[in-house]
Amino acid sequence: MTKEQVFELMNKNPSFHLATIDGNFPRVRGMFLYRADRDGVIFHTGAYKDLYRQVLACQNAELCFNGQNMQIRVSGCLEIVDDNALKDEIVNHPTRAFLQGWRNSTTPEEFYKAFVVLRLKNGTAVTWTAETNLMPKVEIKL
Repeated sequence: MTKEQVFELMNKNPSFHLATIDGNFPRVRGMFLYRADRDGVIFHTGAYKDLYRQVLACQNAELCFNGQNMQIRVSGCLEIVDDNALKDEIVNHPTRAFLQGWRNSTTPEEFYKAFVVLRLKNGTAVTWTAETNLMPKVEIKL
């Protein structure tokens, strides 16, 4: 599988699970992808959430996507993207209408501070299928 195929599968199946570290404990939650391409795997959260605090403490993470009878796990370091133009792009995207109320209920400055965009760039992906279950993992550099 090529990295372009990995990005394609992630974009077609935007719901994923994200694992972070909280002290000595793993934390996993469902997330919703904004996009995945050569610029990285981009998604978002709020600065008031535990996820944000966990990323500040430890940037290592793993994302798990499922689709087409395949699982793709992507490991790497998360970075916070402080780009208001990207934040506006995300909020104005048709798949993010649920963010409009949040943005409209606060000042732009408060919203930009509270709306956190995360990116995993240059990660490593591995795939799993029932057919390849017992085979060695093949890493795909993203």
